[in-house]
Amino acid sequence: MSFWKELKEDYCFYKERDPAIHSVWEVLLYPSFQVMRSYRKAHRHYLKGHYFRARLISQRAAKKTNIEIHPGAEIGKRFFIDHGTGVVIGETTIIGDDVTLYQGVTLGGTGKETGKRHPTLEDGVMVSAGAKVLGSITIGRNSKIGAGSVVIANVPENCTVVGVPGRVVRKGDKKVGNQDLDQIHLPDPVREDISVLQKEHSELINRVLELERRMKEKDKNGME
Repeated sequence: MSFWKELKEDYCFYKERDPAIHSVWEVLLYPSFQVMRSYRKAHRHYLKGHYFRARLISQRAAKKTNIEIHPGAEIGKRFFIDHGTGVVIGETTIIGDDVTLYQGVTLGGTGKETGKRHPTLEDGVMVSAGAKVLGSITIGRNSKIGAGSVVIANVPENCTVVGVPGRVVRKGDKKVGNQDLDQIHLPDPVREDISVLQKEHSELINRVLELERRMKEKDKNGME
């Protein structure tokens, strides 16, 4: 693909995902565009077994963009990293088409695996700011990972995951809450659990107070 065709195609889907972009020339300034051009070159060298040359290209790109993509990773079409600072993508990561990552995302290993040790993100996945997806797990098509989540287990298709460790709070057409979900307006399962515990605690206290009141009345009537 020629540089100009690549630039035009990238502008089209960048525009869809980032309303801050106003012209095709701004794409040249995007860390995502810059690092992906370097990644494609490094990946070709990696596939040919030119590992040092591949890593040299990727490390130069990381220094320039603050996005580290191992040249061994497999990345599909229309991949977009918004902002990008602090993004890390490991060697055996597999990313499908139309995937979006935000700043601070790590697609890493657990340090206990060999072979395929990094995540697989299927088509349409979105991983929000600061999230960590670790190990040889699969995030199903069109699923969303909430900001700051840590995901260490497989996620089915069309799910929303939040928390540490991450847990599914939306699956398929079943929504949690009434709002449309984006990368920050997500339900907080920890807060919900705390609210339930607080309610149960209050109910228990009220029951104990009621029992004490009844016992006092009984003792008083017995004395009379």
